[in-house]
Amino acid sequence: MVRAGAEAQTLPELAGLLRQLRRREARQQGETLLTYRQLAAKTGWSRGIIGEYFAGNILPPPERFDVLIRLLGATPAEQGVLATARDRVEERRRRAGRDHATAGRAAVRARGGGPWAGTTSARFPVPRQLPPALPGFVGRTAQLARLDAEWAGPGGCGKDDVAPATVMTLSGTAGVGKTTLAVYWAHRVADHFPDGQLYVDLRGFDSTGTVVTAVEAVRGFLEALEVPPERIPTHPSAQVGLYRSLLAGRRMLVLLDNARDADQVRSLLVGGPSCLVLVTSRNRLAGLIAAEGARPIGVDLLSTAEAWQLLARRLGADRLAAEPQATDEIIERCARLPLALAVLAARSAEKPGFPLATLAAELRAAPRPLDSFDGGDAGTDVQAVFSWSYRSLTPMAARLFRLFGCHPGPDIGFAAAASLAGLPRARVPRLLGELAHAHLVTEHAPGRFGAHDLLRAYAAEQAERLEPAQARRAAIQRGLDHYLHTAHAAALLLQPGRDPVSLAAAAPGVVPEEVTDHGQALAWFTLEYPVLLAAVAHARRTGFDGHAWQLAWTLVDFLQRRGRWPDLVVAQRDALAGAQRAGDRLGQANAHRDLARVLSRLGRVNEAARNYRQALVIFGELGDHTGQARTHRAFGAMLDGLGRHAESLEQSERALALYRAAGHVAGEASARNAVGWAHAQLGQYQPALAHCGEALALLRTTGDRHGEANTWDSLGFIHARLGDHRAAIRCFQRALGLYRRVSDRYDEADTLSRLGESRQAVGDPGGAARAWRRALGILDDLGHPNAERLRDLLTGSREPPGDAGHTAGG
Repeated sequence: MVRAGAEAQTLPELAGLLRQLRRREARQQGETLLTYRQLAAKTGWSRGIIGEYFAGNILPPPERFDVLIRLLGATPAEQGVLATARDRVEERRRRAGRDHATAGRAAVRARGGGPWAGTTSARFPVPRQLPPALPGFVGRTAQLARLDAEWAGPGGCGKDDVAPATVMTLSGTAGVGKTTLAVYWAHRVADHFPDGQLYVDLRGFDSTGTVVTAVEAVRGFLEALEVPPERIPTHPSAQVGLYRSLLAGRRMLVLLDNARDADQVRSLLVGGPSCLVLVTSRNRLAGLIAAEGARPIGVDLLSTAEAWQLLARRLGADRLAAEPQATDEIIERCARLPLALAVLAARSAEKPGFPLATLAAELRAAPRPLDSFDGGDAGTDVQAVFSWSYRSLTPMAARLFRLFGCHPGPDIGFAAAASLAGLPRARVPRLLGELAHAHLVTEHAPGRFGAHDLLRAYAAEQAERLEPAQARRAAIQRGLDHYLHTAHAAALLLQPGRDPVSLAAAAPGVVPEEVTDHGQALAWFTLEYPVLLAAVAHARRTGFDGHAWQLAWTLVDFLQRRGRWPDLVVAQRDALAGAQRAGDRLGQANAHRDLARVLSRLGRVNEAARNYRQALVIFGELGDHTGQARTHRAFGAMLDGLGRHAESLEQSERALALYRAAGHVAGEASARNAVGWAHAQLGQYQPALAHCGEALALLRTTGDRHGEANTWDSLGFIHARLGDHRAAIRCFQRALGLYRRVSDRYDEADTLSRLGESRQAVGDPGGAARAWRRALGILDDLGHPNAERLRDLLTGSREPPGDAGHTAGG
């Protein structure tokens, strides 16, 4: 092997020695040949490039060659001889390349033909135009894997037996790191393209507006390939033809960075399968995907973990670990946008002695969020970078983008966008599609569009700069009216016995969504409740105080049933503050009562009691008997949970009297159930059964499924106390079916707990355990403390109390 190594003079001969080593190592180990996959796993190199080394198509770099021969079992002496042989082959190839290039150009000039006509053996120069890769590149694991899979290397088959890509696109919003990713990956696979790599910044979104045309780019590529000026055709189409002819049969990577649209890059695509064209753009380049078969890869914001890695590489992991809360806040305020993080990291690196908390405080206090993200030049000024995408929009799309600054977020659908802009709904999908194409919004789910916080801040700044104050206020009102009128209708479908709120007419241009049944109402709230929560705060912040408390009112039943009590506390505090500022007494009374309901769920009973009493005072002053009744009803439910059953019965009887006096059938049914429940808690089972039976009869006329569920649960509890657990089980099962229909998870868990107790009582421990496990899963999801009691029941460490948790619906 040593003698043969010393005699290797060419790349094929050297590759032959590598293959001999591979076979010898296999014989010595008594195994089959080391596969390319195994070698790739040991080295971290791609299988394709390893195959090229053994085929003699590519000369491994010195450091890789040393690693490879050691893995193949070369002795120290053989390693020295083989390294010398490799260096000799490299030197011979270098000399041959220079000689061939010189002879080829001379022959072409002598013949007077095209630049490379008749000289198939001549090698053109090997351009290495890739910009430097970013030191300390982090993350993007999924995108790198997609790039590898779509291309799959020479001789690969792409993914799922599809031919490997010859054109790939990386698209994403401004500042998200498309170029950084493309350059990093291009360097990673550069060895696969021994004939060179071409690069051009097409400046599709340049601040100066000087876009590089396809003609200019092709001319630059021809010059990089050392085509003499006098041999470059005059006509652009002939230049494109020459460019493609030169790359035909060659293995080259062409990186087209920052493309504006598909038309800008079409002339730069290469026809042969041996080349790869990688395009980056802020636009989706749908034309390339549709007509040219380009493989699209989206580049999104960094994950929180990747953002940490980026800052750690720039600032040091110890510095971040010393101030984790400040680091988290910086990442959040940078919206995980790589450009923003890089700008902040540069500022912090200049002042290594300054705490990160100081930087976080500066970001928090900035009156205009984007002012904190100016890196000192147009390429690192986040606001300027956004502007280049914004300027490319049509006027109508630009206006819709600006109005995103008048929307509470976090996302928006077609109907709400139409109301926000005062446009017919049919016109909005195309405009939102244009914004998504430019990556100024993201369609994260079908028909749902959002933007990260810095883009939203940019939209708000553009609205403030270009939209008159009256127009901005009108857009805010249209958006709030859209959500309020739709949510009000949906809330009444969720809880048919609820008294409606008197709403002002919606502003012109607002078209509320049609929600016609309980299922649609539940689906709409499930989709929109994050927006509605944001809208409550937005309404209060922008002076629409009536909208604030009314929007919070619409959320009560849905959020209660989902167990989202902390969210509801925040919304009701905003509602109360808005109603107080506006002097709206009805709004104050409703907010006090609904705030009390959720505070009682969270165990803050003294604060809840104060709010209940304040609500009763205001409803009394207003002469609102049904408002008083609903408050007594809810107050009684809280007292019941505290074990103060006599006081609970008193509150429930007051509610019943007020509802009956007002002729309020749905309210009377709810109050009768509460009275029946309170009697049952006091051991008075016959009046309990009577009241609950009357409640059930009334509820069947109102369509109040939630009230029916509460009453069946009460009846189950009463039968269990009377010792008839089989009747109790039947009642609990009726209640569970109804709770699931109305999506009340907390009360479902409460009833499951009691169902388990009855199943245990009839000698069905397996059925009891199943019910308790289902209840435990729900309560764990809700983060409710009652989960611990169920966990104890399942381990047998606690006796099941018979009356835990039921509040008769609050």
